[in-house]
Amino acid sequence: MRAGGKYHRRMAPAARLPLAVSLSLSLALAACRSAPAIPPDFRGLQPHGAGAPRVAVVLGGGAARGFAHLGVLRVLEDAGVAPDLIVGTSVGSLVGALYADGYPARDLERLSRDLDRDTFFDFSLAPALFGTGLARGARLEQWTRDHLRAKRIEQLPVRFAAVATDLDDGSLVVLDRGEVAPAVRASSAIPGVFEPVQLGGRLLVDGGVVANLPVKVARGLGADVVIAVDVTEVTGKAKPSSFVEVVMRAVTILTHEGVAEAARAADVLVAPAVGDVDLLDFEAKDRAIAAGAAAAREKLPEILKAVAGARVRPAG
Repeated sequence: MRAGGKYHRRMAPAARLPLAVSLSLSLALAACRSAPAIPPDFRGLQPHGAGAPRVAVVLGGGAARGFAHLGVLRVLEDAGVAPDLIVGTSVGSLVGALYADGYPARDLERLSRDLDRDTFFDFSLAPALFGTGLARGARLEQWTRDHLRAKRIEQLPVRFAAVATDLDDGSLVVLDRGEVAPAVRASSAIPGVFEPVQLGGRLLVDGGVVANLPVKVARGLGADVVIAVDVTEVTGKAKPSSFVEVVMRAVTILTHEGVAEAARAADVLVAPAVGDVDLLDFEAKDRAIAAGAAAAREKLPEILKAVAGARVRPAG
C-alpha cells in the first residue's frame, strides 16, 4: 500500500501557529456550549423483519485511537450483532464507510496493518503558508476512494452517514448521500490541521466540532438501539512532539466534555481504554484494536440485552 510523501515538522512560520490554534480551540469550545440541531431532511431507516429492532453503531472521532473501532466491530460481528446503520465522525466516518461497504472486521484489521501517518496526512508547505490548513486532505480522500467498492453512499450495503460541521454557521451536517470519499474527507477535516472541504455548496470541517459522538443523528435516522463507541479518553501523560499533536490533543480534551451528554442518549456506550495512545501514533494500532475488543467484550451482555429488549419504533 502506498504511503506517499514525508511528514514535515516545520510546516509553517510561527506567526501562523496562533491563528490555527485559535481557530481549532474556538470551534471546539463552540461545540461544548450548545447541542447541535438535527437537520430535517433525513432518509430514515427502512422497516425490516417483523419485530426486528433497527440497530445503529455510532463511531466517534479520535485520530489514531480510532483503530479501536475495529476491535469493537470484530466483537459485535462475532456475536452476530449486524448494524442496520453506521454513523461516524472523523476517523469514525472512515472506519464506518469501509465497514458499511462490506469489509469484515478482520479484513479491516489486516488492511490497517499497512497504514501509517503519511497515508492520510499530506502535510506540505503550500497549504501551511498559503492555504487554510497544514494539510489538504486529498491523500485521505484518494485512499478512501481506492479502497471502496461502492462510490456513492446510496450504494453502500449498510446504511451510512458521516457527520461534518458547516464552517459558516456552525451547524451539524449529515452526509448520507453523494460520493463516499469526499464525505469522509469533510468529516475528518480537523480545523487548523486539514483544509476545510467544499461540498454541496458548504464549507465543511470535522464533525467532531459539533458532534464527536453523533448519537442523536442515529436516533434521527430511525435507530431503535444505538451502540456508541467513544475513543476520546483523556488520560496518560501528554507528550506531543509537534504543533499538530498539541492542537489535536487540545481539541480532543474539549470535545470529550461534550461526549457525556451524547453518551447518555445511547443504549450502550463502549469506551475503549485508549488514553495512552497518542493521537498520531499509528504504530500503536494493535494496542488500540485490542483495547476496543476488550471494551466491547465487557459490554457485550449489555449490548445483547439492549438488542433483545428493544421496542421497534413505527417506520416514518
